[in-house]
Amino acid sequence: MNWFKITLGLICLVSNLEGTAALPYTPVVTPNASTLPWTMEDGVKVFHLTAEPVKRQFSPGLTVNCWGYNGQTPGPTIEAVEGDRVRILVTNKLPEPTSVHWRGILLPNGMDGVSGLNQRPISPGATFKYEFTLRQSGTFMYHPHFDEMTQIGLGMMGFFIIHPKNPTEEEKVDRDFCIMLHEWYIPVGGSSPDPMVMLDFNYFTFNSTVWPGTEPLIVKQGQKVRLRFGNLSMDSHPIHLHGYEFTVVAHGGKRMKPSAQYDAVTTNVPVGDTRTVEFVADAPGDWALHCHKTHHIMNGMVHDVPNLIGVDQKGLEEKIQKLLPDYMAMGQAGMGEMFGMHGMQGPPNYLPFGAPGQFGTIEMGGMFTVLKVRDGITNYNDPGWYQNPPGTVAEAIEGTSQVDAQVEQKHQMQH
Repeated sequence: MNWFKITLGLICLVSNLEGTAALPYTPVVTPNASTLPWTMEDGVKVFHLTAEPVKRQFSPGLTVNCWGYNGQTPGPTIEAVEGDRVRILVTNKLPEPTSVHWRGILLPNGMDGVSGLNQRPISPGATFKYEFTLRQSGTFMYHPHFDEMTQIGLGMMGFFIIHPKNPTEEEKVDRDFCIMLHEWYIPVGGSSPDPMVMLDFNYFTFNSTVWPGTEPLIVKQGQKVRLRFGNLSMDSHPIHLHGYEFTVVAHGGKRMKPSAQYDAVTTNVPVGDTRTVEFVADAPGDWALHCHKTHHIMNGMVHDVPNLIGVDQKGLEEKIQKLLPDYMAMGQAGMGEMFGMHGMQGPPNYLPFGAPGQFGTIEMGGMFTVLKVRDGITNYNDPGWYQNPPGTVAEAIEGTSQVDAQVEQKHQMQH
């Protein structure tokens, strides 16, 4: 029996990694995260979650002390099928009690996870059993309902995906991605988020990572793609995809009737809710996917820089450098001049501004990633930058490229 359990769990894990036909659905991909394996015991799918402190690399150069599940934030995605009986064993390795709420899932009252209302809290060192039958399909989430401000604020959240038992042709996709939206305040040079902050956040994450640490979404041209967004932050996030018009197919987990679905290029994901969009990847290229609130595509120190736009600092920089040799005047002509400084030495545990792209610095951070659509790929490894056909890239008109040349020269000097 034990050998059967192990074998079945391995089959599930391999199927999720390789997207094989062993499962009756296309397994979801959670970039920068993972899917939770399961075993079968007497007809019940058994999952194990461990709530614990974790160290999370938001991006190379910035590692953060978080709380999460199974060594990561967001926690591993739970994936099952409508009609499944599931048993989720939750072990608490936190320094305080916790619980787990299965947001949006229809279940018995005593399994809903609100500490004090539906159950006793899970004490440190204890393991609780949640068990229920899945009566619906859609995009759902799990998170604590004990000291939510601290525990969710430190990263305790994850997806719970329930695939339809008998999917229609409309519901079938080739690629299926999950992206959890969150926001944090981390003092410059620090490594521990402040969960008491309610408005002044300085890091905004896709699956607890920021650009350039976010993994790209790799898709073969012609595939049907689904993007699932969950939001357990303090703000709504208008998520925008370049190069495509998608169809919003689900609000709050449940798929809408075809007559209620609608086309858009941006979908606003409210606090504590989910949105699901679908499209056919028929346009090859590297396409930006990001939150359209401009402060949410910036990284840490940008939020703490004084506004010096329009201030003439000639002579001032030299005087200050006599006292502070590393001082640099920033922001005089706008924030753009700061984005080329990703080679500059900063404080400990610090993220620079922007990252190199094939045409210079990609002036983004935070909630930003790239959808890479390619023809003829045989795997989902990063294919590198898209090589645009000749004559299809915007460029300077002859005699007007002086500024471009200066920017490129500065970029090359830094690298």
